[in-house]
Amino acid sequence: MAFAHSTEASLSPLEKLIHDLLVRWFRNSGWTISGNLPSDPKFVIMGASHTSNWDFLVFLGAVHALGRQVHFIGKKSLFRWPIGGFMRALGGIPVDRNARQDIVSQVVDQFNAHDRFILVIAPEGTRSRTKDWKTGFYQIAMKAGVPIVAAGPDFPTRRGVFGPVIHPSGDYGADLKPAFAFFRSLTPRHPERAAFPDLN
Repeated sequence: MAFAHSTEASLSPLEKLIHDLLVRWFRNSGWTISGNLPSDPKFVIMGASHTSNWDFLVFLGAVHALGRQVHFIGKKSLFRWPIGGFMRALGGIPVDRNARQDIVSQVVDQFNAHDRFILVIAPEGTRSRTKDWKTGFYQIAMKAGVPIVAAGPDFPTRRGVFGPVIHPSGDYGADLKPAFAFFRSLTPRHPERAAFPDLN
C-alpha cells in the first residue's frame, strides 16, 4: 500500500503538487538547510526535538527541498476515504496496530519492498516534554540494515539541520550519543518542552 519514488519525474500529479507546495512553503517561510542527506537509498531520519505541529512540515519540506521523497507512519484509520489518497501522496505509510505482525516488522517490510525508501520518525512520540523516547526507529533501522540520520529544526535561525549519520550496532546508548549531542545544539519552537533520555 506504500510507495517510493527516487525522482520528481516519477511522481503522480497529486504527489508532484504536494512536493511543489512543500518546497514553496519551506522556502517562502524563510527556512534554509544545513548539512545534507547521505547518498544511501534507504535510511531512517530521527527527527527531534518535536515540540510543535510545525516540526512535521519542516522535516518534510527540508527533505523535499533536497529532491528526495520521505515517508512517515500513521494508524490505518487515517488512510480511509476521503483523505486516504492525500495521506499516501504525502508519504504516509498505514500501519495496523491490531495486526498479528508488530509495527516494527510492518515498516521493515516496506524497506525490504522498495529500492529507495526514507522514513522520518519523531522518537518522542509526543509534543509534550518527555524523557521517555520510543526506540522503534532504532529497531527498524537495525532490522532493515539501514543507517539513522539525526535531524532537527533550529527555529531561531530557521534552519532544517541534518546531523550525524549513525550505523546502529546494537548498543543503543553508545550509538546515539552523537545524536543527542546534536539535538542539544538546536533550539526547537518550544525549548521548554525539549527533554532527552539519560543514556548512562
